[in-house]
Amino acid sequence: MMLLPTTLSLAAAAAIINLWLSVRCGQVRGKAGISIGTGGNELLERRMRAQLNFVENTPWVLLLIAGIELAGKGGQWLAIVGAVYMLGRVGHGIGMDGASFAKGRMIGTLITMLAQLGLAIVAVLVVLGHM
Repeated sequence: MMLLPTTLSLAAAAAIINLWLSVRCGQVRGKAGISIGTGGNELLERRMRAQLNFVENTPWVLLLIAGIELAGKGGQWLAIVGAVYMLGRVGHGIGMDGASFAKGRMIGTLITMLAQLGLAIVAVLVVLGHM
């Protein structure tokens, strides 16, 4: 029996998204010849902020998912919430460029906030025995 399959799958997705966000920063660094910092490059600053925002939020989501899953209260719904969260983070990363998909930033932010809040509420309900 595999322990925490949803958490493991979502952690793998998170690692890939983080790598993608890092590569996007590296692409701008290479083109602009910037080794350290942003060098005043707005696109690099936006992409670095997108990656930092990802690493600020994703550990909390993964921790909540793992806790809910360990408590035996997971299931398909938990995987769906996690997948939507990950898609929202991709949308946020693209939207941070400020180009044609600028709404992706707002959509990703909203998905992130709702996922964290929803998972936190579920976690409290699990602890209180109401779920």
